[in-house]
Amino acid sequence: MILYAKFGEHQPLNRQSESFAREGIELDVSTLADWVGTCTASLAPLIELIRRHVLAAERLHGDDTTVPVLAKDKTVIGRLWTYVRDDRPFAGPDPPAAVFFYSRNRGGEHPSRHLAGYAGILQADAYAGFGDLYDARRRSGPITEAACWSHGRRKFFVLADLGKSPLAIEATRRIDEIFAIEREINGTVPEQRLALRHDRIRPLVGEFERWMRPERARLSRHADIAKAMDYMLKRWPAFTRFLDDGRICLSNNAAERALRCIALGRRAWLFAGSDRGGERAAAIYSLIATAKLNGVDPQAWLADVLRRIADHPASRLDQLLPWHWKRPEILVAAA
Repeated sequence: MILYAKFGEHQPLNRQSESFAREGIELDVSTLADWVGTCTASLAPLIELIRRHVLAAERLHGDDTTVPVLAKDKTVIGRLWTYVRDDRPFAGPDPPAAVFFYSRNRGGEHPSRHLAGYAGILQADAYAGFGDLYDARRRSGPITEAACWSHGRRKFFVLADLGKSPLAIEATRRIDEIFAIEREINGTVPEQRLALRHDRIRPLVGEFERWMRPERARLSRHADIAKAMDYMLKRWPAFTRFLDDGRICLSNNAAERALRCIALGRRAWLFAGSDRGGERAAAIYSLIATAKLNGVDPQAWLADVLRRIADHPASRLDQLLPWHWKRPEILVAAA
Protein backbone atom coordinates (compact mmCIF):
# COMPACT_ATOMS: atom_id res chain seq x y z
CA MET A 1 0.00 0.00 0.00
CA ILE A 2 1.36 3.41 -1.02
CA LEU A 3 0.27 5.13 2.19
CA TYR A 4 1.92 2.64 4.53
CA ALA A 5 5.03 2.35 2.37
CA LYS A 6 5.54 6.13 2.63
CA PHE A 7 4.93 6.61 6.35
CA GLY A 8 5.44 3.14 7.78
CA GLU A 9 8.38 1.94 5.69
CA HIS A 10 9.89 5.36 4.91
CA GLN A 11 9.77 5.01 1.11
CA PRO A 12 9.46 8.44 -0.56
CA LEU A 13 6.91 8.74 -3.33
CA ASN A 14 9.56 9.24 -5.99
CA ARG A 15 11.14 5.88 -5.11
CA GLN A 16 7.74 4.22 -5.13
CA SER A 17 7.06 5.73 -8.55
CA GLU A 18 10.36 4.33 -9.81
CA SER A 19 9.55 0.88 -8.36
CA PHE A 20 6.17 0.84 -10.13
CA ALA A 21 7.84 1.93 -13.38
CA ARG A 22 10.18 -1.06 -13.23
CA GLU A 23 7.08 -3.24 -13.14
CA GLY A 24 5.66 -1.44 -16.18
CA ILE A 25 3.20 0.65 -14.19
CA GLU A 26 3.40 4.38 -14.85
CA LEU A 27 2.40 6.33 -11.75
CA ASP A 28 3.58 9.92 -11.56
CA VAL A 29 4.71 11.29 -8.19
CA SER A 30 1.99 13.95 -8.37
CA THR A 31 -0.63 11.22 -8.79
CA LEU A 32 0.69 9.35 -5.75
CA ALA A 33 0.72 12.59 -3.74
CA ASP A 34 -2.91 13.23 -4.68
CA TRP A 35 -3.82 9.74 -3.50
CA VAL A 36 -2.03 10.31 -0.18
CA GLY A 37 -3.96 13.56 0.28
CA THR A 38 -7.29 11.90 -0.56
CA CYS A 39 -6.63 9.02 1.83
CA THR A 40 -5.65 11.43 4.62
CA ALA A 41 -8.88 13.39 4.13
CA SER A 42 -10.93 10.18 4.18
CA LEU A 43 -9.29 9.07 7.43
CA ALA A 44 -9.67 12.46 9.15
CA PRO A 45 -12.71 11.39 11.23
CA LEU A 46 -10.72 8.49 12.71
CA ILE A 47 -7.78 10.77 13.46
CA GLU A 48 -10.13 13.09 15.33
CA LEU A 49 -11.47 10.19 17.42
CA ILE A 50 -7.91 9.19 18.30
CA ARG A 51 -7.10 12.80 19.26
CA ARG A 52 -10.10 12.97 21.59
CA HIS A 53 -9.21 9.62 23.14
CA VAL A 54 -5.61 10.69 23.77
CA LEU A 55 -6.60 14.02 25.32
CA ALA A 56 -9.07 12.31 27.64
CA ALA A 57 -6.16 10.63 29.44
CA GLU A 58 -5.29 11.28 33.06
CA ARG A 59 -1.62 11.35 32.07
CA LEU A 60 0.16 12.08 28.78
CA HIS A 61 3.67 11.70 27.44
CA GLY A 62 4.76 14.61 25.23
CA ASP A 63 7.77 15.25 23.02
CA ASP A 64 8.77 16.69 19.64
CA THR A 65 11.39 16.25 16.94
CA THR A 66 12.69 18.14 13.95
CA VAL A 67 11.44 17.74 10.39
CA PRO A 68 13.13 19.64 7.55
CA VAL A 69 10.51 21.30 5.33
CA LEU A 70 11.11 22.44 1.75
CA ALA A 71 10.70 26.20 1.36
CA LYS A 72 11.65 28.67 -1.35
CA ASP A 73 15.28 27.95 -2.32
CA LYS A 74 16.00 26.29 1.05
CA THR A 75 14.68 24.04 3.79
CA VAL A 76 13.41 25.26 7.14
CA ILE A 77 13.25 23.24 10.35
CA GLY A 78 9.68 22.38 11.26
CA ARG A 79 8.50 20.22 14.15
CA LEU A 80 6.45 17.09 14.63
CA TRP A 81 4.93 16.82 18.11
CA THR A 82 3.48 13.74 19.71
CA TYR A 83 1.29 13.10 22.74
CA VAL A 84 0.97 9.49 23.84
CA ARG A 85 -1.66 7.95 26.05
CA ASP A 86 -0.50 4.68 27.56
CA ASP A 87 -2.13 3.62 30.82
CA ARG A 88 -0.64 0.13 30.81
CA PRO A 89 2.20 0.97 33.24
CA PHE A 90 -0.41 1.58 35.96
CA ALA A 91 -2.78 -1.19 34.79
CA GLY A 92 -5.25 1.24 33.24
CA PRO A 93 -8.03 -0.44 31.22
CA ASP A 94 -8.15 2.04 28.32
CA PRO A 95 -6.28 1.34 25.07
CA PRO A 96 -3.04 3.18 24.23
CA ALA A 97 -2.94 5.73 21.41
CA ALA A 98 -0.74 8.48 20.00
CA VAL A 99 -1.56 11.71 18.21
CA PHE A 100 0.88 13.83 16.19
CA PHE A 101 0.84 17.50 15.19
CA TYR A 102 2.97 19.49 12.77
CA SER A 103 4.20 23.07 13.18
CA ARG A 104 6.55 25.33 11.24
CA ASN A 105 8.60 26.14 14.36
CA ARG A 106 9.04 25.15 18.01
CA GLY A 107 7.17 28.03 19.62
CA GLY A 108 5.47 27.43 22.96
CA GLU A 109 2.14 28.45 21.45
CA HIS A 110 1.95 25.09 19.70
CA PRO A 111 1.76 22.81 22.78
CA SER A 112 -0.58 25.38 24.35
CA ARG A 113 -2.88 24.96 21.34
CA HIS A 114 -2.52 21.18 21.19
CA LEU A 115 -3.40 20.79 24.88
CA ALA A 116 -5.98 23.56 25.20
CA GLY A 117 -8.56 22.32 27.67
CA TYR A 118 -6.36 19.51 29.00
CA ALA A 119 -5.65 19.54 32.74
CA GLY A 120 -4.03 16.21 33.57
CA ILE A 121 -0.41 15.11 33.99
CA LEU A 122 2.22 15.77 31.32
CA GLN A 123 5.41 13.74 31.29
CA ALA A 124 7.98 15.62 29.23
CA ASP A 125 11.47 17.04 29.09
CA ALA A 126 12.41 20.48 30.36
CA TYR A 127 11.47 22.36 27.17
CA ALA A 128 10.66 25.94 28.22
CA GLY A 129 7.73 26.12 25.79
CA PHE A 130 5.75 23.84 28.09
CA GLY A 131 6.00 26.42 30.87
CA ASP A 132 2.65 28.10 30.20
CA LEU A 133 0.92 24.73 30.57
CA TYR A 134 2.05 24.50 34.20
CA ASP A 135 0.95 28.05 35.08
CA ALA A 136 -1.55 28.13 37.97
CA ARG A 137 -3.37 30.97 36.19
CA ARG A 138 -4.04 28.89 33.09
CA ARG A 139 -7.69 29.20 32.08
CA SER A 140 -8.49 25.49 32.03
CA GLY A 141 -6.34 24.83 35.09
CA PRO A 142 -2.63 24.01 35.33
CA ILE A 143 -1.24 20.80 33.90
CA THR A 144 0.80 18.79 36.40
CA GLU A 145 4.46 18.56 35.36
CA ALA A 146 6.26 15.22 35.67
CA ALA A 147 9.93 15.27 34.69
CA CYS A 148 11.76 12.48 32.89
CA TRP A 149 14.46 10.60 34.77
CA SER A 150 15.80 9.17 31.51
CA HIS A 151 16.65 12.72 30.39
CA GLY A 152 18.36 13.39 33.72
CA ARG A 153 20.27 10.11 33.61
CA ARG A 154 21.39 10.68 30.01
CA LYS A 155 23.34 13.81 30.97
CA PHE A 156 25.24 11.90 33.65
CA PHE A 157 25.72 8.83 31.47
CA VAL A 158 27.44 10.81 28.69
CA LEU A 159 29.93 12.23 31.21
CA ALA A 160 30.44 8.81 32.79
CA ASP A 161 30.90 7.04 29.47
CA LEU A 162 33.08 9.61 27.70
CA GLY A 163 34.75 11.54 30.50
CA LYS A 164 34.88 8.76 33.11
CA SER A 165 33.77 11.32 35.68
CA PRO A 166 33.57 9.64 39.13
CA LEU A 167 30.65 11.85 40.14
CA ALA A 168 28.76 11.06 36.93
CA ILE A 169 29.43 7.34 37.39
CA GLU A 170 28.06 7.48 40.92
CA ALA A 171 24.97 9.46 39.83
CA THR A 172 24.28 6.99 37.04
CA ARG A 173 24.64 4.06 39.45
CA ARG A 174 22.15 5.57 41.87
CA ILE A 175 19.61 6.34 39.15
CA ASP A 176 19.97 2.82 37.74
CA GLU A 177 19.03 1.40 41.15
CA ILE A 178 15.77 3.36 41.01
CA PHE A 179 15.03 2.21 37.46
CA ALA A 180 15.67 -1.43 38.40
CA ILE A 181 12.93 -1.33 41.05
CA GLU A 182 10.57 0.54 38.71
CA ARG A 183 10.87 -2.25 36.16
CA GLU A 184 9.71 -4.72 38.80
CA ILE A 185 6.55 -2.78 39.64
CA ASN A 186 5.64 -1.72 36.11
CA GLY A 187 2.06 -2.72 35.28
CA THR A 188 0.74 -2.73 38.83
CA VAL A 189 -2.22 -0.57 39.89
CA PRO A 190 -1.47 2.97 41.13
CA GLU A 191 -2.09 2.15 44.80
CA GLN A 192 0.33 -0.78 44.72
CA ARG A 193 2.93 1.20 42.80
CA LEU A 194 2.68 4.01 45.31
CA ALA A 195 3.10 1.67 48.30
CA LEU A 196 6.11 -0.07 46.77
CA ARG A 197 7.68 3.24 45.80
CA HIS A 198 7.21 4.50 49.35
CA ASP A 199 8.95 1.46 50.81
CA ARG A 200 11.73 0.89 48.26
CA ILE A 201 12.28 3.93 46.03
CA ARG A 202 11.62 6.97 48.22
CA PRO A 203 14.65 6.18 50.46
CA LEU A 204 16.89 5.88 47.38
CA VAL A 205 15.64 9.20 45.97
CA GLY A 206 16.22 10.88 49.32
CA GLU A 207 19.75 9.50 49.53
CA PHE A 208 20.43 10.63 45.96
CA GLU A 209 19.39 14.19 46.76
CA ARG A 210 21.38 14.26 50.00
CA TRP A 211 24.45 13.08 48.09
CA MET A 212 23.99 15.40 45.12
CA ARG A 213 23.38 18.75 46.83
CA PRO A 214 26.66 18.97 48.79
CA GLU A 215 28.61 17.62 45.82
CA ARG A 216 27.05 20.30 43.63
CA ALA A 217 27.98 23.01 46.14
CA ARG A 218 31.67 22.17 45.69
CA LEU A 219 31.58 22.49 41.89
CA SER A 220 32.02 25.43 39.57
CA ARG A 221 28.81 26.38 37.80
CA HIS A 222 30.68 26.02 34.52
CA ALA A 223 31.52 22.33 35.07
CA ASP A 224 29.61 19.88 32.90
CA ILE A 225 28.77 17.67 35.87
CA ALA A 226 27.38 20.73 37.68
CA LYS A 227 25.09 21.42 34.72
CA ALA A 228 23.88 17.81 34.79
CA MET A 229 23.11 18.13 38.50
CA ASP A 230 21.40 21.49 38.04
CA TYR A 231 19.13 20.01 35.39
CA MET A 232 17.61 17.78 38.07
CA LEU A 233 17.98 19.86 41.22
CA LYS A 234 16.32 22.95 39.74
CA ARG A 235 13.32 20.78 38.81
CA TRP A 236 13.36 18.50 41.85
CA PRO A 237 9.60 18.75 42.62
CA ALA A 238 8.79 17.62 39.05
CA PHE A 239 11.36 14.82 39.27
CA THR A 240 10.00 13.51 42.58
CA ARG A 241 6.30 13.84 41.79
CA PHE A 242 6.12 10.15 40.82
CA LEU A 243 6.63 9.29 44.50
CA ASP A 244 3.21 10.74 45.33
CA ASP A 245 1.22 9.60 42.29
CA GLY A 246 1.15 5.98 41.14
CA ARG A 247 0.01 6.95 37.64
CA ILE A 248 3.24 8.80 36.84
CA CYS A 249 6.04 6.96 35.08
CA LEU A 250 9.71 7.41 35.82
CA SER A 251 10.52 8.37 32.23
CA ASN A 252 9.09 9.85 29.05
CA ASN A 253 10.25 6.92 26.93
CA ALA A 254 6.76 6.29 25.54
CA ALA A 255 6.87 9.57 23.61
CA GLU A 256 10.46 9.01 22.50
CA ARG A 257 9.53 5.58 21.13
CA ALA A 258 6.63 7.12 19.20
CA LEU A 259 9.00 9.60 17.55
CA ARG A 260 11.51 6.94 16.55
CA CYS A 261 9.72 6.31 13.26
CA ILE A 262 10.32 9.93 12.25
CA ALA A 263 14.01 9.74 13.08
CA LEU A 264 14.29 6.66 10.87
CA GLY A 265 12.22 8.22 8.11
CA ARG A 266 14.31 11.40 7.90
CA ARG A 267 17.22 9.38 6.56
CA ALA A 268 15.09 8.19 3.65
CA TRP A 269 12.85 11.09 2.66
CA LEU A 270 15.19 13.89 3.91
CA PHE A 271 12.48 16.58 4.09
CA ALA A 272 8.74 17.23 3.91
CA GLY A 273 7.71 18.87 0.64
CA SER A 274 5.53 21.53 2.24
CA ASP A 275 3.61 22.49 5.36
CA ARG A 276 0.68 20.51 3.99
CA GLY A 277 2.99 17.52 3.66
CA GLY A 278 4.02 17.92 7.31
CA GLU A 279 0.37 18.01 8.38
CA ARG A 280 -0.40 14.88 6.35
CA ALA A 281 2.58 13.13 7.89
CA ALA A 282 1.36 13.99 11.40
CA ALA A 283 -2.09 12.61 10.57
CA ILE A 284 -0.87 9.29 9.19
CA TYR A 285 1.76 8.84 11.89
CA SER A 286 -1.09 9.16 14.41
CA LEU A 287 -2.85 6.22 12.77
CA ILE A 288 0.21 4.00 12.31
CA ALA A 289 1.59 4.62 15.81
CA THR A 290 -1.79 3.94 17.41
CA ALA A 291 -2.20 0.69 15.47
CA LYS A 292 1.25 -0.49 16.58
CA LEU A 293 0.56 0.39 20.21
CA ASN A 294 -2.48 -1.88 20.05
CA GLY A 295 -0.66 -4.77 18.39
CA VAL A 296 -2.48 -4.27 15.07
CA ASP A 297 -0.82 -4.64 11.66
CA PRO A 298 -0.98 -1.02 10.39
CA GLN A 299 -0.96 -1.95 6.70
CA ALA A 300 -3.79 -4.49 6.97
CA TRP A 301 -5.81 -2.15 9.17
CA LEU A 302 -5.41 0.88 6.91
CA ALA A 303 -6.27 -1.12 3.81
CA ASP A 304 -9.45 -2.46 5.41
CA VAL A 305 -10.49 0.89 6.89
CA LEU A 306 -10.01 2.75 3.60
CA ARG A 307 -12.15 0.14 1.88
CA ARG A 308 -14.97 0.48 4.41
CA ILE A 309 -14.95 4.01 5.83
CA ALA A 310 -16.96 5.73 3.07
CA ASP A 311 -19.98 3.48 3.68
CA HIS A 312 -19.52 3.01 7.41
CA PRO A 313 -22.19 4.68 9.61
CA ALA A 314 -20.78 7.79 11.27
CA SER A 315 -22.46 6.83 14.55
CA ARG A 316 -20.40 3.62 14.67
CA LEU A 317 -17.12 5.01 13.42
CA ASP A 318 -15.40 3.97 16.66
CA GLN A 319 -15.71 0.35 15.49
CA LEU A 320 -12.92 1.07 13.01
CA LEU A 321 -10.45 2.22 15.67
CA PRO A 322 -7.48 -0.14 16.06
CA TRP A 323 -8.50 -1.45 19.49
CA HIS A 324 -11.96 -2.42 18.18
CA TRP A 325 -10.89 -3.60 14.73
CA LYS A 326 -11.31 -7.23 13.78
CA ARG A 327 -9.13 -8.61 11.04
CA PRO A 328 -11.45 -9.53 8.10
CA GLU A 329 -11.94 -13.26 7.61
CA ILE A 330 -10.70 -13.04 4.01
CA LEU A 331 -7.37 -11.63 5.25
CA VAL A 332 -7.10 -14.28 7.97
CA ALA A 333 -7.68 -17.03 5.39
CA ALA A 334 -5.11 -15.52 3.02
CA ALA A 335 -2.52 -15.39 5.82
